[in-house]
Amino acid sequence: MAHITLTIDNQSVTVPEGTTILDAAATVGITIPAICYHPSLTPPAICRVCTVEVEGQRGLQPACVMPVKADMVVNTTSQRVQTGRRVILELLASTVDLGEAPHIQHYMADVQANPQRFAGGVKREFDVFEDNPFYIRDYSQCVMCWRCIQVCAEDVQHTFALTWGERGIHSHVATFFDEDMPDTTCVFCGNCVGVCPTGALKGLVEWQLERESS
Repeated sequence: MAHITLTIDNQSVTVPEGTTILDAAATVGITIPAICYHPSLTPPAICRVCTVEVEGQRGLQPACVMPVKADMVVNTTSQRVQTGRRVILELLASTVDLGEAPHIQHYMADVQANPQRFAGGVKREFDVFEDNPFYIRDYSQCVMCWRCIQVCAEDVQHTFALTWGERGIHSHVATFFDEDMPDTTCVFCGNCVGVCPTGALKGLVEWQLERESS
């Protein structure tokens, strides 16, 4: 397999052809933040938190899907990148409860994002779905990263119990025809709970204990 040499944050990096910028950066200890990306799933490139600046490119590029090229020069922490990430995270914080998303909170601290910058907008509020004895669905904490849908579909489980519902501010992960989870094709494997980065999907017992202690 051919190898490609590029520069990331002033470091020379040599990786196999086809490697993404995100994976190439990881080989030299550079961590690029991401929300929708999961190493076991197909990168959906939705959140755009992983965007980086590539010399010669007009716009910021999603590191999770963009393959490296020979002599490419990448900056993962430029002012332009930091500003882009900051705005994305501030917009997320204005509409979604990120109280149980420590990784996202860490990203916000890194770019000095102000969670109150866009306060006053429409918050995503949903009733908690408690329709099975295994886990709950709280879409007020959902950042629509696609992970649960992917892991339930062809990436892992091939169950296809989850899909998208509604549009705009009301869009959320849903079941087909909004059926209760026991009436869907769900086999309660728990994979969706395992890949959720925000606490939108959580074990029922854990959720009940938290509710009792609050």
